[in-house]
Amino acid sequence: MSEAMKEDGKRILLVAACALVDADGRVLLSQRPPGKQLAGLWEFPGGKVEPGETPEETLVRELLEEIGVETKTACLAPLTFASHSYDDFHLLMPLYVCRRFWGTPQPREGQVLKWVRPLKMRDYPMPPADAPLIPFLIDLL
Repeated sequence: MSEAMKEDGKRILLVAACALVDADGRVLLSQRPPGKQLAGLWEFPGGKVEPGETPEETLVRELLEEIGVETKTACLAPLTFASHSYDDFHLLMPLYVCRRFWGTPQPREGQVLKWVRPLKMRDYPMPPADAPLIPFLIDLL
């Protein structure tokens, strides 16, 4: 299952995220829609790892569901991860890079999508777990 318990009683939530990179070296960011936790903040597409799924399988599923883009697990390269404590849970989030995908990203869940150069990502407010991942993308791209 994607959740476990830490000693302090907080659940550990496993979420996979993807830095989708276009031919110009820009990364796709998604703005959380109104009504969702952390609404208005920009994040990498992805989602909760469901029971029986690997993080890579989660991303293949979530990219198709959230933004209508197809990819394969072989096209996902692990880059780094985030480990961040929120008030009521601890987030563990591997970040993958994907340069090979099919389709044009479309907002399918009420979110706003934007292609952003890694050096400009700090101009977009992000959840506390996502922001520390930016330097790894700047170094890579």
